[in-house]
Amino acid sequence: MKITRFCPAKLNLFLEVTGRRPNGYHELATLFAKISVGDTLTISVEPTSATKLSLTLTGPVGRYLKADESNLVCRAARKFLEYFHLTAQVDMLLDKHVPTGAGLGGGSSDAAHTLLALCDIFHQNKNELLPLAAQLGADVPLFMYEETFLRGEGIGEQLTPLAVTEQLPWIVLVYPNTSISTKEVFANFTLPSREEATANCKNLDKLISHLSEGKPLYSWKDFLFNRLEDYVVPLSKPVRDTLADMKQMTDAVLMSGSGSTVFALVETEEAAHQLARQIQDSKRTVFCTTFYKRNV
Repeated sequence: MKITRFCPAKLNLFLEVTGRRPNGYHELATLFAKISVGDTLTISVEPTSATKLSLTLTGPVGRYLKADESNLVCRAARKFLEYFHLTAQVDMLLDKHVPTGAGLGGGSSDAAHTLLALCDIFHQNKNELLPLAAQLGADVPLFMYEETFLRGEGIGEQLTPLAVTEQLPWIVLVYPNTSISTKEVFANFTLPSREEATANCKNLDKLISHLSEGKPLYSWKDFLFNRLEDYVVPLSKPVRDTLADMKQMTDAVLMSGSGSTVFALVETEEAAHQLARQIQDSKRTVFCTTFYKRNV
């Protein structure tokens, strides 16, 4: 049996760091939004007496990755089969377009959609796999949900799907052709005070409320926030320059996750393409896109 799935990337429209656990993981308050940029995964399965996995990588980003069992999609497939005590020949083709180390969750989406495809093939309940998804990475459970917008808490794995109007802006993504190490960002991170984080999270509530009520971009763009920008900007000149350049051209500009992608929200498709032309240069990869709509 063969299944093909689109694996959408994500943005963080809001990201505050609210605490640190004894194991070193940081607790977040975030708003995830899936977008229409993504990878395409095709999985073919045949029953066998012993498990065998194969992965073929294509696309503009595929040549930079390893097609072995260190790849997150292979790890996801093996964990699925072990969890359900199954054996199979699993052949995977991943057409990779989402940059790595970009704050877009591309690898996490690929892993989640590997689990979802195998659930479909073997007729298993995807909800049973949420703890397993979290073992693969903090962002993997996000992509197990169908909804586009989800509030994230804990280390990002405590998720609340949100109903959001379809009256949404366009997105211009700018990947400054450099990756950022999340581990390095958090190694330099200092927690905000509990009072500051709590007060700031009220803006997350306002952002979600405005989106849910279908209010226009100008009414909620000031609630966009990413605590990690202050730590990535000194670390990365490409990110620093991209943020500065985009903020000269428009005002709803933010870094996603721990970087390196910077995005801008604009009202119309025409404005998005105009901004993309202005910001494009040889050191950047630019995408004009929309928020993700399933089956569209």
